[in-house]
Amino acid sequence: MKAIIIEQYGGPEQLKEVEVPIPTPEANQVLIEMHATSVNPIDWKVRAGHLKEMLSFEFPIILGWDAAGVVKEVGADVTAFKVGDRVFARPDTTSNGCYAEYIVTEEKYLARIPHNMGFGDAASVPLAGLTAWQCLIDFGQLKSGDKVLIHAGAGGVGTFAIQIAKSVGAHVAATASEKNEALLQSLGVDTFINYKEQDFENVIADYDLVLDSMGGDIQERSYDVLKAGGKLVSIVAPPDEEQAKAHDVTAGFLWLNPNGEQLQELADLMENEQVKPIVGHHFPLTEEGLQEAHQLSESHHAKGKIVINVRP
Repeated sequence: MKAIIIEQYGGPEQLKEVEVPIPTPEANQVLIEMHATSVNPIDWKVRAGHLKEMLSFEFPIILGWDAAGVVKEVGADVTAFKVGDRVFARPDTTSNGCYAEYIVTEEKYLARIPHNMGFGDAASVPLAGLTAWQCLIDFGQLKSGDKVLIHAGAGGVGTFAIQIAKSVGAHVAATASEKNEALLQSLGVDTFINYKEQDFENVIADYDLVLDSMGGDIQERSYDVLKAGGKLVSIVAPPDEEQAKAHDVTAGFLWLNPNGEQLQELADLMENEQVKPIVGHHFPLTEEGLQEAHQLSESHHAKGKIVINVRP
């Protein structure tokens, strides 16, 4: 099968197209014929070597941790899925990722793709959608009437976070550039903050939760919008514990845990049209396609998700 691999850390030019064997599922796994995957920041951070202390993979590495496709084979212990099912998943973070024509993954990570959704849209959901879910629902315990600030609202995690927050009845503020205001308004944002012209800490106050996807100065300034007893969750850098204590805030760093049951809950929200994926870019599963997709993701100017089409 075709796969896009890296054999050493470096820039996008390290992404190479090769032929590798089709993997064989173990007893608790399924073999998925891939139709689409997507690019997330973790992909190029691994490629560049930024996470080599945390993820000690051996080369060659197949990047990508979003899967959407059709079940082609099931292991002996698999009971909930059968050959022919349309599924999506956020597999385990291993060196055998999803930039490939086939993958294997554990049954527990699978969910059924909503009937009203194609493979490309489905592939954009698992990593970003589950990250948003676990930040807001698991860590943030967000509920109706709460106020949440979502940084980088037009990004992959941001667009899902806005919609998940609205689905539970929260008041949502989000930062983005002026060109993305209409998009965020369409997703239900209550307070739009143009980060190029406004300092968010001068616009809002007494919030229950902040979802930080920027780190640095933005993370530090985010404490100023939280009320006493509020929460800050970051997906880019562990917050300073002393700073959190000084503001009487609970702060934490979230590393996604793949979870098929939560992904199915997201699928149900999408089936009921309460949440929709925002896909801004499509590239083919080729050496050149992945190199361009990585460059776009690293620019931080992608609008919504970047999807890789594995099959036409």
